[in-house]
Amino acid sequence: MDALNIKGTGETPNIIFDKEANKFEITGKSLPEDVKEFYNPVLRWLKAYADDPNPKTIVKIKMEYFNTASSKMILELFEVLNDMYTAGKDVEIEWHYMEDDEDMHDAGNDYADMLDLPFKMISYQHIAK
Repeated sequence: MDALNIKGTGETPNIIFDKEANKFEITGKSLPEDVKEFYNPVLRWLKAYADDPNPKTIVKIKMEYFNTASSKMILELFEVLNDMYTAGKDVEIEWHYMEDDEDMHDAGNDYADMLDLPFKMISYQHIAK
């Protein structure tokens, strides 16, 4: 299965879904002009992966911001992972948020409340440049 590697921009997140390297990450900002066009290939890849997943799948989410339309698509991605988990697969979400970003913390908790799969909340500090 080929890796999915979408380079992030100021409007779209960086996405690395690589079965062979066992690396699943979505980072950055998500406010694409056409949210379905952007996320549909990601959803298709994840559904194909769900048919034959790795023994353990940890999806790392480290978003600075996402708009409402993106939040719905992220939930769709999580629902595929949730279905894998309820089917007995070892799946976990790592939700990384900046320690003083209440919105991202709350968003992670909201997703965790909607899903059955393990959700690990991980805060980090902003590193000054």
